[in-house]
Amino acid sequence: MTQFREGYVYHIKDEFFEYIKDDKLMKNKEHGSYRPTFYCIKDSLTSLLWVVPMSSKVDEKYQALYDKQMKTYGNCLTIVIGEFDQKKAAFLLQNIFPITEHYLDHVHSRDGKPVRVHTELQQTIRTNMRKIFALMKRGKKLVFPDIQRIEHLMLEELRQHTSTE
Repeated sequence: MTQFREGYVYHIKDEFFEYIKDDKLMKNKEHGSYRPTFYCIKDSLTSLLWVVPMSSKVDEKYQALYDKQMKTYGNCLTIVIGEFDQKKAAFLLQNIFPITEHYLDHVHSRDGKPVRVHTELQQTIRTNMRKIFALMKRGKKLVFPDIQRIEHLMLEELRQHTSTE
C-alpha cells in the first residue's frame, strides 16, 4: 500500500471508482495514462483523505471558468490555478471527494522523485476547502460528486478495517 505523505500528489486505484460508481467523479484514466492526478489532504478528525483532482487543461478549459467567477463574485473558491511539476495546473475543488489510504495507487513523480505542491498553493487549497465546507453546511451546492454518500462509505470502510485489526 502506498503511504500517504502531506503535500504530494497521487494517482488513485481504479478499484475506488468501480466501487463508488459516481458519474460526477472525474474519470481515472485518459488515453491509457494515469489521469487525473489528485492532491490529497488528510482530515485529522476522520483520517480520510480529501482528494482534489488536477487538470493541465488550464488555458483550454479552467482559466475562463476561474475568470468568470472572479468577475462575478470577486473570488473563486472552486478552482485554484497554480504551478505544479513546472506546468500550469488547475486544482478542481469543485470535484473533491474523500478516500481512504487503501485507494492510493502511487505518488506522482518526475525522474523517480515525488513532486511536491508548493507550500503557498497548499495553503490556498486548504483555505478554499474550509470555506467550501462552511458554505455547504449552509446548504450551498459547490461540489459535483455526492461527497456525503462517498464519505459515509469511506468511514464505514475505515470502521470495518479498524474492527478487524
